[in-house]
Amino acid sequence: MATISTAQFKTGLTIEVDNAIWRIINFQHVKPGKGGAFVRTKLKNLRTGAVQDKTFRAGAKMEQAQIDTRNMQYLYEDGAGYVFMDMESYEQITVPGDKIKDALNYLQENMDVSIVQYENEVIGIEVPNTVTLEVAETEPSIKGNTASGGSKPATMTTGLIVQVPFFVNAGDKLVINTNDATYISRA
Repeated sequence: MATISTAQFKTGLTIEVDNAIWRIINFQHVKPGKGGAFVRTKLKNLRTGAVQDKTFRAGAKMEQAQIDTRNMQYLYEDGAGYVFMDMESYEQITVPGDKIKDALNYLQENMDVSIVQYENEVIGIEVPNTVTLEVAETEPSIKGNTASGGSKPATMTTGLIVQVPFFVNAGDKLVINTNDATYISRA
């Protein structure tokens, strides 16, 4: 593994701290008028999904975690978990639901995803930045509601609840941003 310094931090970098694997969500170099410089970071634990603020001395060294990603296709859910197929070798792996709980609201059969692995252990999946989902249930729109440009909750077929404009009806296909679960447009 490579050793890196806080000067090499960038968003998305993975590091190993306290026997855990962390992805840097954001960071800020701080030089106070008194005392030594430091780096304030927001880190996400890739195994548990917990987000934590951590501060490092400027110039501190740590191990960079070697994360591998494999392009795979989601096939189906069985009793043991979720089954994915490698697009090159056609090898199938089963991933338990607790490892990918953040992505379950976006998963659809035959969707291409990236499996994130650390030392051959699956620690998560990355879905595309936008997905097209169908509205399963939403309140019917009432004439005259759209003047204020408000929104209403809509439940997608995957169970995800998104705030959508009043003109959206059940059965519509919508483009959803997977980073923050927001409505982008009709498909």
